[in-house]
Amino acid sequence: MFKRLFLLPALAATLLTTACTEPPKTAATLPILGERDVRPRADGGPADTIYQAVPTYQLVDQAGQPVTNQTFAGRAYVTDFFFATCPGICPKLQSALLTVYKKFPTDPRISFLSITIDPEHDSTAVLKDYAERLGISDAARWHFASLGDRAKSFELANHLLTGVVPDSLAPGGLAHNGVLALVDDQGRIRGAYDGLNAEQVANLQRDIPILLAEIDGRKKGVAKQ
Repeated sequence: MFKRLFLLPALAATLLTTACTEPPKTAATLPILGERDVRPRADGGPADTIYQAVPTYQLVDQAGQPVTNQTFAGRAYVTDFFFATCPGICPKLQSALLTVYKKFPTDPRISFLSITIDPEHDSTAVLKDYAERLGISDAARWHFASLGDRAKSFELANHLLTGVVPDSLAPGGLAHNGVLALVDDQGRIRGAYDGLNAEQVANLQRDIPILLAEIDGRKKGVAKQ
């Protein structure tokens, strides 16, 4: 299970040091974040390393359509957590993600997923209005979705490196960080970026093509078998 991180925005830059990672990325690869399990092979060959994937989820998006892990099968996606009435970091976070979205407006290999942490208020109609006000009309490219249960939403957020806790002193009553998580075609987190930091948002834009190239290479390798 991924480490449960209850981090505020000021600490988001430390994410890559608090999560288990692969060796530093090169021009051709990105690290894999999260815990792993090294399993010896019965034939005595090199041990297999099993990486933790994002847990199974079942969401409903702004179009009333189901969104699950399989929705992103074979593709990468960027995800964040927000709530529609958030007066604090959410507008800035979604604006940053919109910038990234506009860099890949029609690329079918990358999708976007924003999950509400206030499902009691953020109904399908509210999410649809929120998406439209942000200028997003294509629900298949950018899903604004709800898990339908606040506690489960918090748990999923923690798995995806977004710390969130109820806080009566925080704007909107919820304290959370502004992490944008990059997930690969196998459901593994390949990057965590502070969406409130312009440099890290630029890093995300730079890293997406690296990940897409890796996924394309993986698909070509499978096709040759």
